[in-house]
Amino acid sequence: MLSRNGEYQSLEITETVLPVASNLTEAEDALTGMSVATLTKFHVCHSDYMEMSAPAATVAEYLDTHALWFSRCAEPMKVQPLGENGYALIIGRFGSFGYEVEPKIGLELLPADEGVYRIHTIPIPDYRSPGYDVDYRASLQLVEKLAEVTHVEWELDLTVELHFPRFIQRLPKSLIQSTGDRLLNQIVRQVSRRLTRKVQEDFHQSLGIPFCPTAKKNH
Repeated sequence: MLSRNGEYQSLEITETVLPVASNLTEAEDALTGMSVATLTKFHVCHSDYMEMSAPAATVAEYLDTHALWFSRCAEPMKVQPLGENGYALIIGRFGSFGYEVEPKIGLELLPADEGVYRIHTIPIPDYRSPGYDVDYRASLQLVEKLAEVTHVEWELDLTVELHFPRFIQRLPKSLIQSTGDRLLNQIVRQVSRRLTRKVQEDFHQSLGIPFCPTAKKNH
C-alpha cells in the first residue's frame, strides 16, 4: 500500500501489493538493515502546460518573483527558503511494501536563460536524506498563443533512488520496479495538477483577471 497521510491528505494514492513482513517486529528489524546493494531506481518523464490569460511578458514578470508566491502555491507541502532562488520542500509521507519515507528535497528555480526557466535539485544544508536520492530536472518556456493568452509549457525528468531494507528483497524485482514506476508517475501527475491549478489561480488573482479552470485541460 502506498498512501499520503497526516497533514498531506490532499494526495491519497493506494496500491495493493503482496504482504512482506509477517509481523511488526520482523518489519522493524528489517528497517535497520539498509544496504546500498538494494538500491532501486525509479524514473518518470512528464510534460504539461498551464494557460495564463496575459501576454508572455506579464507571465515572465510573475515567474521571476517566485519568492512572493511559490511557498503559498506549494501548500500543503512545507517549504523553507534556501538562499535567493532555492527552496527545501517536504513532499509528504509515502509508504510502499511496509516501508515508509518522508521525502525532503532542495530545489533551485533558476532565472530565465534565453526564455527557458529551469528547476533542479540542490543540497539542503545539514541534511542527509535517509535512504533515498532525488534528481529533479524541469524546464519551462512561455509560448504566446494569442495577444492575451500564454502557455507555460514544461517538461520534467525525475529519478528517485531508494535504498530498500532487506525484507523488501523478498518481492520479485519486476514487481518492485513496475509498482514503483507506476506510483511515482501517479504522484507526479497529482502534485503537478494541484500545483498548476494553484499557480494559475494566484497569477490571475494578482492581476485581477477572471480565471476559468475549464480552459486548462491536464493530460
